[in-house]
Amino acid sequence: MKDHYNVRLRCVTCGCDDQFESNEDQSYIKCTFCNREYLGGIEELKELNIETFEEVKEQIREDASTYIHDELKKMFRGNKYIKFK
Repeated sequence: MKDHYNVRLRCVTCGCDDQFESNEDQSYIKCTFCNREYLGGIEELKELNIETFEEVKEQIREDASTYIHDELKKMFRGNKYIKFK
């Protein structure tokens, strides 16, 4: 299982994910590609990218499920009463 997962926030106007500039505390963010301004800062950008967070959550669920299944399979290897599908 991965140690960390990366989420790339995208501009909702142009879809660009690497052309942002912000102030020190990220209370103001601007997409330099399309000049869209996020006056709510990073929190507004996170809200608008909620579907990206949901995709990463689903990936984490799948990875965790696979990891747990594999670990249980290793743990009970050789046991004739417990079988995994």
